[in-house]
Amino acid sequence: MNRPHDTDTAQPPVLTKRRFLKQLVCGSLLAATTPSIAKAALRHYAPPPRTLALLRPHTGDAIQVTYFDQGRYLDNALSEVDYLLRDSHTDELHPIDPALLDQLYDLSQWLGISQPIEVVSGYRSPFTNAQLRRQSHGVAKHSLHMEGRAIDIRIEGVPTAVIRQAAVAMQRGGVGYYPHADFVHLDTGDIRLW
Repeated sequence: MNRPHDTDTAQPPVLTKRRFLKQLVCGSLLAATTPSIAKAALRHYAPPPRTLALLRPHTGDAIQVTYFDQGRYLDNALSEVDYLLRDSHTDELHPIDPALLDQLYDLSQWLGISQPIEVVSGYRSPFTNAQLRRQSHGVAKHSLHMEGRAIDIRIEGVPTAVIRQAAVAMQRGGVGYYPHADFVHLDTGDIRLW
């Protein structure tokens, strides 16, 4: 049996003035409410704010900063982190990879800590990296520290072996374990262990 809409001769529905006005009003209402609906949905479904407490014993700097909120990274907070993680030998700043901050945040959540993460080394200028290479064979020539993608940390009251285990379990990048120097290296490069 042929239905009217199945045939080639079916006519499109007639757009009357009343139907046109009704669609115009409905479309206008939808357009007017969509931004507020979108904002409400973002507030409801956005990931929670991410806050880090960082301590830099060598410089005496410490911050507690919310660097991510309402689904976006906060530029002013990232600048504070860049300053804290600056090369402490030359005072040079470099943007820190937000993925590294997320890695630190997730590590702190994984460990269930509230105390600050102590930063042994953050950004390293090429000059500082070259100096450290001359002093130690364990410093990489193309270190991710020079790209703002690596950090060396410890956490008071948490053995570095436990920090290492948690970082390895997270599978988020490079993890270096330095038990004699009492720190763990984390980076946003390929997953690898040493």
